[in-house]
Amino acid sequence: MAPPVVDGAFARWLAARAGELLLEVRAERGHTDPAALKAAGDKLSHDLIRTELARWRPADAVLSEEDDHARKAWVEGDGPKAPARLDAERVWIIDPLDGTREFAEEGRADWAVHVALWSKRASGPRGLAAGAVALPAQHRVLGTDYPPAYPPATLSAASGGPLRLAASRSRPPAFLTAVAEEVRAELVPMGSAGAKIAAVISGEVDGYVHAGGQYEWDSAAPVAVAAATGLHASRIDGSALKYNQPDPRLPDLLVCRKDLAPRLLAALRRQLQVE
Repeated sequence: MAPPVVDGAFARWLAARAGELLLEVRAERGHTDPAALKAAGDKLSHDLIRTELARWRPADAVLSEEDDHARKAWVEGDGPKAPARLDAERVWIIDPLDGTREFAEEGRADWAVHVALWSKRASGPRGLAAGAVALPAQHRVLGTDYPPAYPPATLSAASGGPLRLAASRSRPPAFLTAVAEEVRAELVPMGSAGAKIAAVISGEVDGYVHAGGQYEWDSAAPVAVAAATGLHASRIDGSALKYNQPDPRLPDLLVCRKDLAPRLLAALRRQLQVE
């Protein structure tokens, strides 16, 4: 059967298809060889998404984490011709498996598939026209076609307790502990960026702060869904997140409820000045 025509629904369909495949790969291969499981998941999900995009959106460009030289920044006048995506009207920004470490750990559900569409015609500096985040092990897909309801404060924050901020399991930014102390927050370690932003969208945590080591595909789809939900999403200095840039590195972001953004940005500003 043909997939949905509308981009938002198509993104949801594609992310769900890749997620189903990844569950099958996980079940068939088991967890005895984590490295092989990671490699298989990345490749098979990437191949499926690339194949479906070539079939159903052949005129669009693609930026995938698994593409050769995807991380390479292009500088005008230095090196080869600009990547085709920089002149394209529409670019799919995908992460076929966000959170390979968690995918390879038995029982973990904090990994995701990201499918986002950047368009020159989209409003706002982000340029994100559609997006979907599949959380296969949680049996759910979040998408811009049917954005989730705006999340309430976590039970902890609503009852006068500390805020809850999602943080990287493996590489939380050094200043985040100081920020958490200043705003009276508890850090909640989680896996993939998509899972962390999904936790903000669902109200499991109040916000997510990250700095260092990310690229456009790590955040494009979850940011598209978060923005459609009405959440705040920016760089940690408050500036706009921008996608389909010559340098795909996008190392930091803040996603949170809008009422918390001024407080968190102020704390980040003070701590970064101290740093």
